[in-house]
Amino acid sequence: MLGLEVVEGNMIGIIADSTCDIPEELIEQYGITIVPQYIIWGDQQYKDRVEMSPLEFYQRLETDGTRPTTSQASILDFKSVYEAQNQLGFSELIVLTVSSAMSGTFHMAKEAAKLVNFPVSVVDSKGPTMTLGWQVLAAARARGTGADVKTILEKIDQVRKRLAQFVALDTLEYLQKGGRIGGAVKWVGGLLQVKPLISINHETGLVEPVNLARTQKALVENMYKKFFDKLDIHKKLHIAVLHGNALEKAEELAARIQSELKPVEMIINMTGPVLGINTGPGALALCGYYED
Repeated sequence: MLGLEVVEGNMIGIIADSTCDIPEELIEQYGITIVPQYIIWGDQQYKDRVEMSPLEFYQRLETDGTRPTTSQASILDFKSVYEAQNQLGFSELIVLTVSSAMSGTFHMAKEAAKLVNFPVSVVDSKGPTMTLGWQVLAAARARGTGADVKTILEKIDQVRKRLAQFVALDTLEYLQKGGRIGGAVKWVGGLLQVKPLISINHETGLVEPVNLARTQKALVENMYKKFFDKLDIHKKLHIAVLHGNALEKAEELAARIQSELKPVEMIINMTGPVLGINTGPGALALCGYYED
């Protein structure tokens, strides 16, 4: 079912991969199409958020000794979605993916675009989870105002330049095993008992180390300060509080943000399996941007 924003806007399809972590109600409201990534667990393969929910993933991650891996959506997956969207009447498509420095998804989406005979713009979000999600929502909202593809792409770029994302990990273990450690590799070697704070560089699309903490309280406080130092808190804030099956902690953090900074938009959501494999249970993240 197409959302109201699609009906009132242009027939431009907005597509994202499932790492975007946008709440389901907003995906439906804005008529966003999601291409699932894959979780591979032993000899079983699951479509992200279709055949395995985030909650099911985290519960199994803590009890199953077999470590899962992930695989990006294929060229054929993207091509099939493009063609289906075109058949629905979308004459142009904008596709946003997780950082190309973290995944081959961007490449798959680009290659698929070469196989169809209508315009497809593929955007590298330069990050995971709501770094991607906020750009997708910005695109869908711009479409709802009647913006053309060029204007929507400019809006995406504007949002990305104002984004900040920090992730507070309960352990470095999952990031190390997942191979997405980036510059945080300097921490490896006897430091698995500390709690790392990492950030996403939205120019390179890579994970960067920030610092370490001995306690969860110190870690979250540090994340809070560094995150809001990156934003213009006197402007309109769009903030996402993300968690790895740690809803109570996320709600506590969101309540503090609401009380102290009063953002115009606040999202609380569980990060999906593709990110969770690398961040592990108990992780908390802040991701957001400001607008005039």
